[in-house]
Amino acid sequence: MDFELKILGSASATPFMDRHHTAQVLTVGNTHYLIDCGEDTQRRLMEQKIRHQRIHTIFISHLHGDHFFGLFGLLGTMHLNGRTEPLQLFGPAGLDEVLTTQFRHSATHLNFELEFTAVDTTQHALVYEDKYLTVHSLPMRHRIPCCGYLFREKPKRRRLLPELLPPGLNPTQLHALTLGEDVLADNGELLVSNAAVTTEPKRARSYAYCSDTLYTESLADLVRGVDLLYHEATFMDDMRERAHTTHHSTARQAGLLARRAEVHRLLIGHFSSRYRDLQPLLAEAKTMFEWTELAIEGLTIHLAE
Repeated sequence: MDFELKILGSASATPFMDRHHTAQVLTVGNTHYLIDCGEDTQRRLMEQKIRHQRIHTIFISHLHGDHFFGLFGLLGTMHLNGRTEPLQLFGPAGLDEVLTTQFRHSATHLNFELEFTAVDTTQHALVYEDKYLTVHSLPMRHRIPCCGYLFREKPKRRRLLPELLPPGLNPTQLHALTLGEDVLADNGELLVSNAAVTTEPKRARSYAYCSDTLYTESLADLVRGVDLLYHEATFMDDMRERAHTTHHSTARQAGLLARRAEVHRLLIGHFSSRYRDLQPLLAEAKTMFEWTELAIEGLTIHLAE
């Protein structure tokens, strides 16, 4: 089953040339999860041939425009294209008020149900769950309430080895084997040993999205060991005072957090428009964590099982 991330936008407050405002799509199986929705996101979805009607859930990190100004337009297009399936929306308190005001003054009435859940941005807590994933909030330290999101694939079942299965097992017994259980006879004696007829399950994958934030060392414990970490890197470290003033991070700090969290791969993004060439930011992050990449628009990262 696919588990892949596509970058739609990676600019900070001011877009620059081919860098648009923040938006990402995490695809698990046939389901799309949209993470932030900066201006022009719906056009970026079209360019990347991602059908917005397949977006199942949207996660907004905070209410600065470069992270959600594209949301109203995207919802309007979904409505005009005849969407009827409910859409789940997660974000800080106040997002519902902003949308309600826009809907009221534009006389917009959606054909589909928009289910909004306010996220407590100060807590690390389970906010969403479906058959594929759990999603936990990650507290960020920004100028306004802000959170990231930790996506973890649910543990997978053990795989049956058909050629080793004894005949006559019923569906309940086969299901028990995939859950790691032995099959017992009516008298309690071992009938089929799980270890003899199954193999280890494929590993569950994980992705952590750290939006706008001051460098926060405690985040390392929350995202420890994830397959892929995205962390904002608005500035280079020679501007760390500016980063601190604006409640952002530097490329070096992003690499330092990745190293301390012992993640497998790091993506840096949310680049200031002052940087036309992003290679110096990449080089700086790599001084702390070698396995770093730039969140270049159109980049797709597939996480293998």
